[in-house]
Amino acid sequence: MKCVSYNIQYGLGADNTYDLARIAAEVAEADIIALQEVDRHWQRSGMVDSPAVLASHLPQHHWVFGANLDMDASFTADDRIVPRRKQFGTMVLSRWPILSSRNFPLPKWGDRRHHSIQQGLLETVIDTPLGPVRVYSVHLSHLSPATRLPQVAAMQRILAAAPSEGGAWCGGHPDPAAGWIEEPEPPMPRATILMGDMNFTPTSPEYTALIGDIAPGYGRLTNREGLLDVWVLAGHNEQSGETYPGGARIDHCFVSACLADRVSNVHVDNTARGSDHWPLWTEFES
Repeated sequence: MKCVSYNIQYGLGADNTYDLARIAAEVAEADIIALQEVDRHWQRSGMVDSPAVLASHLPQHHWVFGANLDMDASFTADDRIVPRRKQFGTMVLSRWPILSSRNFPLPKWGDRRHHSIQQGLLETVIDTPLGPVRVYSVHLSHLSPATRLPQVAAMQRILAAAPSEGGAWCGGHPDPAAGWIEEPEPPMPRATILMGDMNFTPTSPEYTALIGDIAPGYGRLTNREGLLDVWVLAGHNEQSGETYPGGARIDHCFVSACLADRVSNVHVDNTARGSDHWPLWTEFES
C-alpha cells in the first residue's frame, strides 16, 4: 500500500506554471493521496474547480474535499443567481472506498497584519487491504509555534476521541422503516495515518507535543497509544530530510502504533516540479 502527502500550492509549480494534470501524474501511483492547498474558484488559478479537475485525472480513485476557507463566489446569469463558493482546503483520494469523512476546523489566530487563514483536519475512513484505517490530511499554520500548538492540541483531541465516538452513525434505530439504517454500521478504527504540511520540524515544540519528549540518555519517548513518525520508522535519522527545495522536513506522515511494523519504505520525491513542496511517500506492507 502506497500513500503520499503533497502540498500542491494550488497547482502552481516550480516553473511558475499552473498544471493540475502534472500534479496528478506525480502522485498517480499512490493508493492513498493526501493533498493540501487545494483551491476551488480562485482567480489566481483560473477559476477552476481543482478537486474535480484532479479527480478527472485520477479516475480510479475515490475522493473527498474538505473546504476550510469558504467564501462567496456567486454570479448572475440570465437574471438568475448562480451559487458558487470560493474554497481552499485539503483532499484525500483512495483506490479503495472512502467509507465516511468529516472535516474539523482547527483553532485560528486572528492576526491584525499577517496573513492568517482558517485551516482544518480532513478525516476519512478507508477500507484498505490492512483493514479499515482512519486517514487524515491536514495543513497547519505557517506563522509560528504559538499558532500551531493549539492546532496540534485540537488534533490530538480529535484523534483520541474518534474511536469512542463511533462511525458516521452507530447503534440501532427503533423504527427500521425510517430508512436510517441502509448499510452496516460504518467503522471508526483505531488504526490511523496522519499526513500533511504541518509547517514544523522535528526540533520544534509542536513535534514534541505530537510525538513525545526527548529523555536525556534515552532518546525520543513514544506512547503506546500515540503517533509515530514514519520517517524514523523507516530507518532515517529524525533530524534528516527536507520536503521542499533548500528547506527542512515540514511535511510529515505519522501513524498509530498498531501500524508501525507495517511501514516498509519512506522517501521524498525531490524530482517533482508540480509545487513548491515535494511529495512524501510512505509504503506499507499488507
